Amino acid sequence: QTKLKYAEQVRVFRMIPGLEDAQFARLGGLHRNTYINSPILLDPTLQLKGRNGLRFAGQITGCEGYVESAAVGLLAGRFAAAARKGEALSLPPATTAFGSLLGHITGGHLVSDDEPGKRSFQPMNINFGLFPPLEAGALKKPEGVKRFRGKEKAVAKKHAVTSRALADCRAWLGLPQAQAAE
Repeated sequence: QTKLKYAEQVRVFRMIPGLEDAQFARLGGLHRNTYINSPILLDPTLQLKGRNGLRFAGQITGCEGYVESAAVGLLAGRFAAAARKGEALSLPPATTAFGSLLGHITGGHLVSDDEPGKRSFQPMNINFGLFPPLEAGALKKPEGVKRFRGKEKAVAKKHAVTSRALADCRAWLGLPQAQAAE
């Protein structure tokens, strides 16, 4: 997968020692995914607005990646099963990977520079930018450290976000909370 034109790909490959006279059977091309405008078309349970019972899942919803596509499929399946049984299934908390990805897909994420207040939708993988910020005081400094800086702070913040996500996901699924390792 590349945006380089074929001639440029051949030029770059020929710079590699031993490939000066190689014949290339196939060169890379631009890969484009097709997706729907999910924030406009889908409700929070991945159901098409105005068409009960029709749900979308996977890459077409605007998630990127195999794991993300499987996760959205799992959510769509759970929502469909709950609806079929006449049960209500709560949405996953926004603090979890399921919830933050679902929130991005069904709510949009990026604020438009052109029109204040308007949001645009771009497919993406799960990433820490989709999670809501930590609550004040949630980031604990190790003993003896007066102030977090740089990489240490970033690692601690990601650890706190993932710990919160795991605890909230377990609660959403009705599982007992894991015990902290000593």
